[in-house]
This record gives sequence, C-alpha cells and structure tokens, in this order.
Amino acid sequence: MPLLRTIHLPTLRPANPLSSTSRSPRRTSCRSMASSAPPPPTVRTVSIPFSHLKERHKDLSAKIEEGFGPQGLGIISVSDVPDFALLRKKLLYLAPRLANLSEDAKRKIEDPDSRYSFGWSHGKETLESGKPDVFKGSFYANPIIDSPTTDAALLYQYPSFCRPNIWPTSSLPELEAAFKELGGLIFEVGLLLAHHCDQYVMRQGVTNKTQGLEETLRRSRCHKGRLLYYFPRPLSECKEVTGSTSSWCGWHTDFGSLTGLTCGLFMRNSVEVPCPDSSAGLYVQTRNNEVVKVIYGEDELAYQIGETTEILYSGHLCATPHCVKAPSGENAAGVERCTFAMFMQPDWDERLKIPEKISRHGELIQPNQALTFGKYTEILNSKYYQQRMT
Repeated sequence: MPLLRTIHLPTLRPANPLSSTSRSPRRTSCRSMASSAPPPPTVRTVSIPFSHLKERHKDLSAKIEEGFGPQGLGIISVSDVPDFALLRKKLLYLAPRLANLSEDAKRKIEDPDSRYSFGWSHGKETLESGKPDVFKGSFYANPIIDSPTTDAALLYQYPSFCRPNIWPTSSLPELEAAFKELGGLIFEVGLLLAHHCDQYVMRQGVTNKTQGLEETLRRSRCHKGRLLYYFPRPLSECKEVTGSTSSWCGWHTDFGSLTGLTCGLFMRNSVEVPCPDSSAGLYVQTRNNEVVKVIYGEDELAYQIGETTEILYSGHLCATPHCVKAPSGENAAGVERCTFAMFMQPDWDERLKIPEKISRHGELIQPNQALTFGKYTEILNSKYYQQRMT
C-alpha cells in the first residue's frame, strides 16, 4: 500500500524563507482570507512548464536539481497541463458525496483483506499519537489497471497491490471514470518528469538505464490513487489545532517513487470557498532541519520524490519529510477539504538495494539489504496497520 510512514521530529526552530528557491507565486494554492496572525514562512515550488517537460531532449537539469536534488525540498510543480484543471475539479467535487454515502454503501466498498488499501478507508490509519485517524476518509484504487493479477499466491502475499479495484458502481457510478481520468493524466505527466530525472542522474555519472525511473514506473502494476476527504470540524476543534503543524496529516515521507499531488479544494456546505487560514497547507522539513510552508498554483500539478527513488539513485534525488496543517480559527469551522494523490511506485517484484548511507527504518530494514518493493512496503505497512485478515 503506498501509504505514509509516520516519523517523529525534534522541536524545530521557526524557518526563514529559502533564498535559493523562494519566489512569488503566479497563482496561490489557497486564496487566504485576511488574518491578524503573521504569515508563515513560505517557499514557492520549483515550477516547470508542461511544454518544456514534454520535450524529451530539453535539458532540465537545473530545475530537477533545484527541486529534487540533495539541497531541494523534494517537490516540483508542473504548470499548464492540458485538461488538468477540469479533471481536478471533476474528481474532487465527488469526494464529499462519497464521504456522505450511507454507512451501508461505504461498507460495500471497503476491503479489510487489503488492509483497507483498496476502496473506502476511514479510521483505520493512525496519527502520530497512535490514535485512529477519524479526521479524514480515503478512497483507494489503481487508476491504471483494474486487476493487476489473478495469481492467488500474489493476491495473498501482496494484497495492498494485487487485489482488484472496488468501485461504488451503484451508489456513485461517476467516480470510476473521474478517478481514472485524473489518475491517468497524473501518471503520464509523471512519466515525463521521471524521464528528465533519469537524464539528470545520468549526467551525475549514474548510467544504468535498465533501472531508470521512467521505465521502472512504466512497467509497474502497483500504482495507486488516493482521493482524500477531510471532514469539517466544529469551532471548538478548529481552535484546538492552532499550534499543531501536522494537525491534518502527520509527518512522514512517501515510500513510493513519485507522488503526484493536486492542490486542495476547500468547501463549506458543498460550495467552494477560499482557504480560511493562511497558515494551513503543506509543510516540508528542509535539509537544515527547518520547516517551511510550500505553495504552488491551484491549477498546477505537484510531484514529490519518494524513498524508493532515493534508494534507486543513491541519494542523487532525495525524499523529504512533510505534513499537512489544518486551518484553524473561527473561519475554519465547518470547512471541508478535498484532494488527490497519485502514488507512482515500482512493481511488487522490483528489487531494491538499500544503500547504507541513506538507509531508513533501521529498526526494520538492514543497510545493504536487497529486497523487493513488495516486501519493503509490507514490512513498513505492518508497523502501522492491523494484521490482514486470513
């Protein structure tokens, strides 16, 4: 399952904007209402126009290094992607309708045997505190392949990858097409970005093209989309989250290869509204152990590097810890948020060699260990999810 590993960070001092990557946004991801609180430190993502990305021979090394390299924030946005803005809203507007289906309808699209890695999931994951996460609901599906395999052994061994999609065909039939359209677009743009990552790393002296990121992702059957819905909160709870940076999504690094992200869409009573709190949004821990808020345009498509790309290229491209802060204050009461993440990741039988210098999860995985991506994720998922039913 392409989910998230929770990590606990030390107390970090307030960050200053990074001079090397800070720039004024052309479009803000959340059009914020006025607030008396000082604005948080913000950094604009490194942005690449789609027209540049689709030119396979164009040298984008400087952009790739600035966004994904050892000194980057591990995130790049792509602007002017055809049809993206339309497909984003088409899917995100379905999230509240999905979350508000009857409990019986939602139970029909749950898959406990996959550790809730397919279909509807609510209250099955844990927060940093160890408590069940009831603040958001998720719908998971592979937008590229409906049924990756029929091999019974693989279905049992890797249920979070191999089980078939579950669609609410009777209760919300339009979800399947919207999910596949947006997920497919994010996948295709991601492959273009992966190509330029390969070109950058080759220029750094890594020349094993058979293990390139683009081809690794193209041949994979493990991709997973996640439609997220953050439930509205009463005023009392909105006041409580004021000081918590990770109040909506705890600190973690993605352990796939490349995660495509849409900008969140805020609504109140099913009507789109501006973000009610300028401090809400995506936060990233920098290489200097500072925390900054990262912004990108609402019509831009963002991508974050995951752990397996860092492993694949021995740290030439780097994953970063990140979290999401919920809006707080009076204006945040009753506000819901919808977003979509596309986890692009290797096939379950793709072999990984864990380098000692970037080894993660030391209590579970040994440095220099060789294991498949399927085994890697099953080891990590077993730490945060209940054991699958047998």
